[in-house]
Amino acid sequence: MEDVARLAGVSKMTVSNVVNNRGGVGDLVRQRVLEAIRESGYRVNVSARTLKSGRTGVIGLAVPEIDLPYFSHLADLVIDAAARRGYHVAIERTGAAETGEADALAHSRLLQFDGLILSAVALDGLDERLTEAGYPIVMLGERDFGGRFDHVSMPNEAGIKAATGHLADQGCRRIGIVSGPAREGVNVVTRRYHAYLDALTERGLAADPPLLFPLDRMTMEAGRAAAHRMVDSGHEVDGLVAVTDTIAIGVLRGLADRGLRVPDDVRLIGFDDVPEARFLVPSLSTVAPDHRWMAEKAVELVVQRVHAPSRPTGEYVAPFELVIRESTR
Repeated sequence: MEDVARLAGVSKMTVSNVVNNRGGVGDLVRQRVLEAIRESGYRVNVSARTLKSGRTGVIGLAVPEIDLPYFSHLADLVIDAAARRGYHVAIERTGAAETGEADALAHSRLLQFDGLILSAVALDGLDERLTEAGYPIVMLGERDFGGRFDHVSMPNEAGIKAATGHLADQGCRRIGIVSGPAREGVNVVTRRYHAYLDALTERGLAADPPLLFPLDRMTMEAGRAAAHRMVDSGHEVDGLVAVTDTIAIGVLRGLADRGLRVPDDVRLIGFDDVPEARFLVPSLSTVAPDHRWMAEKAVELVVQRVHAPSRPTGEYVAPFELVIRESTR
């Protein structure tokens, strides 16, 4: 570091500020230091820095799947938010299983991550493995964590109510829902399913059990199969709420397989506003949570807790908007 400072004509502290991505360094000076780093071949001794500071500068992000559009988009936003704060992100795939989530906790401790952002599907706030982790944790997802952790969640109830209400406003009277495998407890499926039922009641529409189309997995292929079952069952449906855009994409394909047109025969709306939604034919109407806000908030909270472990926890719900596209017009 002294060699870099001498080459750049700055103080050792300025080099440290650049290396650790701290503020207070002008652009021209920063570029001069970076050029000196390249010229000298300087590399940060991560082990030494970790021993000195007690931190690695790495945050873990554990999500159920990486190949689903929503989670890949979220990971990209978290990486951006962390980089602006001088942190790197290590991504773990949990498979939406208890063992996978427990493994993510163990790996984060073993690799000495400064904190973990965990999108939990199986673990709840009472699990001892969470409370004994020994490092900052911020929870994503729709489980009830009892206020024991900072929790950033989707606008599940308000979003689904808005989506169902929009279909009713478009004249739909037989509104179905393509939902996930679990409708008990507190999770993303139950929150959105009960919000759908509440929205029907508020609009004076019947909640007909045959209009619930459950899935074993929340994938495109499962959504496609659900659309096949819906058409083959003969139940009249003029509007469909899919609990995620991933499912909605599969439903769109499945309806086309059976010769039904969206929105002419069935209006369809999703939830998430993944980047692919606007490129479909027809483009997909959807509930659009502010994903960037969620990523920024999660990273902000975990970094705050790194520096202030005993600060009070909080519950944070993302803002959203209803994006109306061709699939419901």
